[in-house]
Amino acid sequence: MQSWDSPPVPVVPGRGPELRLYDTSDRQVRPVAPGSTATMYVCGITPYDSTHLGHAATYLTFDLVYRQWLDLGHDVHYVQNVTDVDDPLFERADRDGVDWRELGDREVARFREDMAALRVLPPREYVAATQAIPEVVELVEKMLASGAAYVIDGDYPDVYYRADATPQFGYESGYDRETMLRLFGERGGDPERAGKTDELDALLWRAARPGEPSWPSPFGDGRPGWHVECAAIASSRIGSGLDIQGGGSDLIFPHHEFTAAHAECVRGERRFARHYVHAGMIGWDGHKMSKSRGNLVLVSTLRAQGVEPAAIRLGLLSGHYRADRFWSPQVLDEANARLRRWRSATGLPAGPDAADVIARVRQYLADDLNTPKALAALDGWATDALEYGGHDTDAPQLVDTAIDALLGVKL
Repeated sequence: MQSWDSPPVPVVPGRGPELRLYDTSDRQVRPVAPGSTATMYVCGITPYDSTHLGHAATYLTFDLVYRQWLDLGHDVHYVQNVTDVDDPLFERADRDGVDWRELGDREVARFREDMAALRVLPPREYVAATQAIPEVVELVEKMLASGAAYVIDGDYPDVYYRADATPQFGYESGYDRETMLRLFGERGGDPERAGKTDELDALLWRAARPGEPSWPSPFGDGRPGWHVECAAIASSRIGSGLDIQGGGSDLIFPHHEFTAAHAECVRGERRFARHYVHAGMIGWDGHKMSKSRGNLVLVSTLRAQGVEPAAIRLGLLSGHYRADRFWSPQVLDEANARLRRWRSATGLPAGPDAADVIARVRQYLADDLNTPKALAALDGWATDALEYGGHDTDAPQLVDTAIDALLGVKL
């Protein structure tokens, strides 16, 4: 599947400290230590609706990770999926009277446009679930052979993963069983499915039903479960030693927990990824922004209203990536004001020395992507430049370049 065009990333003189990120499973900030090629798998969209600011905030988070790695001299192997076969897509297509493939293609195209407008660096591999059916089938076969999965008896012989197949299950989220069961039921699981060994056992392969798409497999025609598609895509495209598994905090359980468990049980590994990184939720009108609630602020709508993508980006970066936070007209107004001020300062013929502010921006971003402090440092430089001037004729362009390369904001 085609991703989107990559914006150019300029090179900033010098080098910052190594990146440190909060690891969900360890509950602490610790160093990310990739090799020469840094690897990252981030869960993509289910394309039944347009890109909202919650999506944008998540992909901006991992865009910043990507940019810090590039600044440190790493090659980056970034993979992202598209869940283009799932119940919400079918339900929305039925509601709207369109083919599910047509709906998916339309929304993926809109997502690409939004990501390009926001200057998000594209993944090296952008993989649809429907492109990875052979890899999913192979993974499920291995789990069945090892006893980590089983087939339910009945009219629809679905294949399920045993939640206790790995002794470390639950380490990523750290949740107790009661919390797991609640979230499992709220987020696509089926704890009450008859015939399961355990309420937490997760669907690997849904046997073919009338009116649903299906693909052949040795265990019967059907389609992938949600979690196994990501395990299969990440394992086949990146393999062992994944540096970061990323996504929104609402994916910690069950999606990321089971994705990791599927891969671990087949590989016999203790950890699917070295770091589990999760972005906070974006709210609007007092609630988390979600398709089910309908309280969405769409990137495409803001763009159609004439809002500059750079302002959207700055507005989302004004809060820390792990914090749940609200979007509001005030957030956008402040982002626009910041954008104007930065442009005025970097447009001056000379300014204060840039070395210190660039070093501090790098330092703050390396410390768990502390964008509020990074933006504040740049605000300080801009204030000094506009109110007191400076004598360094190279400084404005250097700051402009750093803002572009490290924050992805084109002034």
